[in-house]
Amino acid sequence: MKPLKFLISSLLIFVVIFCFAPTAWAFCGFYVAKADTKLYNKASQVVIARSGDSTVLTMANDYQGNAKDFAVVVPVPTVLQKEQVRVGNPNIIERLDTFSAPRLVEYFDSDPCTLAYPATEALSAAAPSAARNEARARRDSDNLGVTVEARFNVGEYDIVILSAKESGGLETWLVRNGYKIPKGAKQLLKPYIRQNMKFFVAKVNLDKFEETGYQYLRPLQISYKSSRFMLPIRLGMINSTLEQDLIVYILSPQGQAELTNYRTVKIPSDANIPLFVKNEFGGFYKSMFKTAYTREDRKVAFLEYAWDMSSCDPCSADPLNREELKQAGVFWLDNNPAEVPFRGSIIPSSNIFITRLHVRYTRDKFPEDLMFQETSNRENFQGRYILQHPFTGDVKCQAGREYKRSLAKRFEQEAQTLAKLTDWKIQDIRRRMKLEGQVSTSSITSWWQIVLSWLGL
Repeated sequence: MKPLKFLISSLLIFVVIFCFAPTAWAFCGFYVAKADTKLYNKASQVVIARSGDSTVLTMANDYQGNAKDFAVVVPVPTVLQKEQVRVGNPNIIERLDTFSAPRLVEYFDSDPCTLAYPATEALSAAAPSAARNEARARRDSDNLGVTVEARFNVGEYDIVILSAKESGGLETWLVRNGYKIPKGAKQLLKPYIRQNMKFFVAKVNLDKFEETGYQYLRPLQISYKSSRFMLPIRLGMINSTLEQDLIVYILSPQGQAELTNYRTVKIPSDANIPLFVKNEFGGFYKSMFKTAYTREDRKVAFLEYAWDMSSCDPCSADPLNREELKQAGVFWLDNNPAEVPFRGSIIPSSNIFITRLHVRYTRDKFPEDLMFQETSNRENFQGRYILQHPFTGDVKCQAGREYKRSLAKRFEQEAQTLAKLTDWKIQDIRRRMKLEGQVSTSSITSWWQIVLSWLGL
């Protein structure tokens, strides 16, 4: 096969309009919340299972309009056969999201008089009418320099594979066949045509969609071979000049995946933050991500999770089992038949490594498609944020009294950390800490007043 120069944009779905803890305790905390894609109004999701030059790519469809207006257009390196396209299980993408989402954990301090107090610093995405005159359509296509290479149906989708000689002809063909093309599509299609790409076009067959019983369109999954490991995002920018969020889940038998043409940066993690964040973790994470994104000049990919799929700590969801991994596109499982028990389930023993990358992109900051590479780095990483509850009982020992005195510095550090991560005002954070009860007990009130006096507030 020809090298895959462009596969699908985050989500490349031209929808409608082409529509288109403390160090001493490591990771043994109690998981309380996760920051998944539900935090974002529009977060495209792509799953890439890759080994060698073979790839299975799954595109999640978040289209919310009338199904008859939905279409997905994907540049592909060659004419795909029906067996290379299938309809995926939407639950699998949700499982990957839940498993890899940044998470909030909490710890509780022990009585300092009965146990030495440990260090508290944080680890560091309308079918054409069946009555359409096929002969006329074929003549029109030829006149436009567009060739219909293949037609087939997969699930609720009617799929056409096209080739084109020039972008104007392709644009006209799409318009004549019911696609609403936004301004700018012609120019962005040119590079794909110059590289002799084919175009995978899928529309919804309404009768078959109703038969499925699903309320939402299911993901499309494409299998292909290519020496290039990349994901186009430029076409997905046609419809908007605003920021777009893309979550990419990469499954590999090797290790972490990273971008080669943009920097990959770890999301800020392992930070102790005030207890009141427990009730507003979603808002906290969105603010923190925006702050980090801005500080990195809005042109990096953030690593939110990297872990061996056979385990998790703390677990926001169980690892995917063998059947779920196959549905996610992992095709090399049979090469590793060993399995291990995990909390009552049986999961593959671990030649699957998951990397979760979060890319927020705009036209000006991401002028190139995303180019990836696999690495042998199997270092675990997760976006993890820590709530450390103080001991509130009576203390009757010197260690206890020293512990109580240390809380002033600790809580102020938590406030400062939260302000730095989110750009929230420090005065508001301190006020929330007191109102939410973190510093409300009589044994703590006095030191809080002292802290405020130190700061001149």
